[in-house]
Amino acid sequence: MSVSTYSHVSVTGLKTVVPAQYVDIDDELEFFGNDAVRLAREKKQVGYGRRYIAEAATTVCDMACHAAECLISEMSVDKSEIDLLVFVNQAPEYVAPCDACLAQGRLGLSKSCAAVDLNLGCSGWPYALMTAHALMSSGGFRKGLVLAGDVPSRKADKQNRKKVQLFGDAASATLLEYNAAKDIKATFVCGTDGAGWESLVCPFGGMRNPITHEVLDYSAVDASGSVWHAMHSVMKGEDVFAFTLEVAPKLIRETVDAAGWQVEDVGLFAIHQANKMIVKSIAKKAKLPPENAPWETFSKYANNSTNSVVTVICDQLNGRKADKVIACAFGVGLSWGAAALDLSGMYNGGISFYEEQKKVVGVGETLEHYRKIFCGEI
Repeated sequence: MSVSTYSHVSVTGLKTVVPAQYVDIDDELEFFGNDAVRLAREKKQVGYGRRYIAEAATTVCDMACHAAECLISEMSVDKSEIDLLVFVNQAPEYVAPCDACLAQGRLGLSKSCAAVDLNLGCSGWPYALMTAHALMSSGGFRKGLVLAGDVPSRKADKQNRKKVQLFGDAASATLLEYNAAKDIKATFVCGTDGAGWESLVCPFGGMRNPITHEVLDYSAVDASGSVWHAMHSVMKGEDVFAFTLEVAPKLIRETVDAAGWQVEDVGLFAIHQANKMIVKSIAKKAKLPPENAPWETFSKYANNSTNSVVTVICDQLNGRKADKVIACAFGVGLSWGAAALDLSGMYNGGISFYEEQKKVVGVGETLEHYRKIFCGEI
């Protein structure tokens, strides 16, 4: 695994937002054969609870920009001083331009602000944070904003009970600042196994398998009755579980060692909330104190994909002190990354709700708008 360490850059603020509407697993008894005992058993084993679901018109960029606006306001940050924006997101609004450019414009940041987009899933926040640290540690950028998020609820059918109850939508904003006089360090450990890409994949919609009417109309039902659509993501659960238990415990231990810490020094292990069983298995295999490797954020907000570890930090550090934090994430790619962070003095904006704020524009209206552009009428 690759190791990199950067100095003089601090994470000074965090903010997560989730949609206002939610689904509670207790209201979905029908999908457990109307068997209350079975539901209780799976809640205990997997940790099912509540998941927050974005409105159809809400995008990751909408929620991430809202998180940024809240954080900037709460911390009284001068927008003109933000000179770097890194956006990690695998559910962009458009094929082009990238969401980093959209966010720079929506937030009203300076035109001298560099905007960088990353396409990663569950491992995305450590990678985006590493990118921002690498760019800022020389002093070339003074204030950075990392945006992260996903709407995984859009990638599974309601009747796909192998996936849909696992995932909730969320986005976040992270503020970083360069200070040459502050000898603070952040260490990152990352790795990739691209040979395993088909274990987690959205197979259609890109250049390899473009969208056609046949793709849009396709669906399949597996032996358990779960419904799969071609435009949704595919997950080989057993492969992903094996990959996770092979990679994540080792990743955590290597990150602690690379930072020069001891396990006892770490106040919070923010592990990607795949589900309760996986988080507990990782913590046990890595020999972590259970109280410092919580899984409860999964029951509160579900698996937030790209934003998962940020949700954990915002949730678990609400009223709790933990200067030294290990953030560990893994997923689609196959990709994994961890960060050893000193969060002393960081502002935690917690988790807030995002209310739909945009007028819903229909497909017909959008098509007519672009017809006018195609034909040179506007």
